[in-house]
Amino acid sequence: MPIERLLRIALPLAFGLTLYMALSPHPPHTPIDRFGDKVVHASTFLTLTLITRFAFPRIPAWLVFEHMVLFGGAIEVFQNIPSLHRSCDWRDWLADTLAVALALILSESTRKYWARPAR
Repeated sequence: MPIERLLRIALPLAFGLTLYMALSPHPPHTPIDRFGDKVVHASTFLTLTLITRFAFPRIPAWLVFEHMVLFGGAIEVFQNIPSLHRSCDWRDWLADTLAVALALILSESTRKYWARPAR
């Protein structure tokens, strides 16, 4: 099974897990929680972006950036719902956005490396 197909299967699972962790009033603790909320946000969006980029390599990077940043912003807006007992923080969205940008830079450089002809 090609890696793209596996990543396309993993992608909705990763997004679903992200939404659960972001919108659950009492999400389970993870090993990276000890590094702080911004590291959790950054690692989550770095992972989501890399999976997306390699699952759908023909989608333009700018479109992936746009949708991932909107997804991060939507999470922050929904976290402002009082019954969720979560907090909306623009710095979380900034961490998401920076991680998306880093993931796209990494994926583009990796794709260019793999696309080079062998010497």
